[in-house]
Amino acid sequence: MTANADDLMDGLTQACARSGMAPPTAIERLTGGATMESWRFMSGGDVYVLRRAPSLEFMADRPYGHDVEAAIIRAANSAGVTAPEVVAELEPKDGIGSGFVMRALPGTPNPKEILAMEDAATLLKEAAADLARIHAIGHKDVPRTVPVMDYREAIADLKAQFEEAGGDRPIIALGLKWMEDNCPDPSEPVLVHGDYRLGNLLAEDSKLTGVLDWELAHFGDRHEDLAFGCMAVWRFARYDRPALGLGSLEEYFAAYEAESGVKVDRERFRYWMIHRTVWWAMGCLRCAKVWRDGSDRMLERVVISRRTSEQELDLLMLLEGDAPDAGRSLALEIEDTGEFEGEASNSEIATAVSEWLLTIKDKMDGHDRFQLAVARNALGMISRDEEILAWGGSDPELAGAILEGEKSLETPGLLTRLRQDGLNKLLGDVPKYPALDEAGKKWLGEDEWTSQSHKNCRIIWPNSTPL
Repeated sequence: MTANADDLMDGLTQACARSGMAPPTAIERLTGGATMESWRFMSGGDVYVLRRAPSLEFMADRPYGHDVEAAIIRAANSAGVTAPEVVAELEPKDGIGSGFVMRALPGTPNPKEILAMEDAATLLKEAAADLARIHAIGHKDVPRTVPVMDYREAIADLKAQFEEAGGDRPIIALGLKWMEDNCPDPSEPVLVHGDYRLGNLLAEDSKLTGVLDWELAHFGDRHEDLAFGCMAVWRFARYDRPALGLGSLEEYFAAYEAESGVKVDRERFRYWMIHRTVWWAMGCLRCAKVWRDGSDRMLERVVISRRTSEQELDLLMLLEGDAPDAGRSLALEIEDTGEFEGEASNSEIATAVSEWLLTIKDKMDGHDRFQLAVARNALGMISRDEEILAWGGSDPELAGAILEGEKSLETPGLLTRLRQDGLNKLLGDVPKYPALDEAGKKWLGEDEWTSQSHKNCRIIWPNSTPL
């Protein structure tokens, strides 16, 4: 269930009382939280954070509950990881769902603020060392219910999700097929955080102060954690710094190896970059499902679902190196789709509403201000769909042929077709995504790409033949 501060007061008071804490005051919803809600409050002069599920139904398909997550965080804290201190856990009788209370840590989780800090190199080294300490936590230190990943089962689960979502996205199909063909042998499992990236790290004055959001922790390949935070989506504005948006992979790996004593395997790292890119693409698609079925009707869900195109572009850039040299030749052009005339189009109406929302931005704060930004992003997607005649991303026949191995990057023209579709989809969904500019320059040539505003245009493949 969603809630406001008044709805939480009685139940949170009960939970705090069991831990000898004073009644909560100044409860406020924190921004963000793509899966779980976070509420900050005061108790006895100290600051705490309640981590809570938006609905009990939302926890139903998860591998473990908040009680196990809290135990993992306690184990990490004891192992010297910059994890928060868990001080209280919700119980059913509290009547406010599932969750736990942590002592607030200093620092900001805001990637923009972290990326602006002066000493990114120091922060990167501290993050690498902290990750190595997480990987040193043993099975005996956490509940037995923490799962061990079976790589093949994980691929099969993603494939099932893909088919349930329509099985119609060729680039995702390409990634799934590659994973099936290149899945590595299992390594000795370590505790994997599962979501180790900017956005879940706290920093202050170029120092790491906390690691948050442990709900995906499991035992598996350490390279999964190393790779996830290096995905383009989690580098935010610093696409040029491949390690967490903070520095080079060489610096990151050296710091990790110094703390862990384990050599980073570059091939396993690449596999997990591709695996987790497909994983996050499916996570984005799934957001539309949870909105449609009513389990979470937050506006952010429908917007995140359209970020699937970010992962498709990133995935194609990760995979295209396996294509024959002839298939990587540049054969795309930019076509002007023209300006609208006559009465206002749907695109212009959406733009007008977005501009009006901007005029009331300063009247909102907290989570409402965040949701206003999400709403403007949603309206931008609607407007650009019409402007560039964006491809919807659906081709079940081609996706099926790729999954069955009937078509691959060896197929003449396939890579060029996927590049065209990936660029067009992302131009409509998230044109400010940093990797789009990188891909556009690479695939069309820097002069042609930078000479266009990319407004009222689409990418075409001249003289193309159906695949």
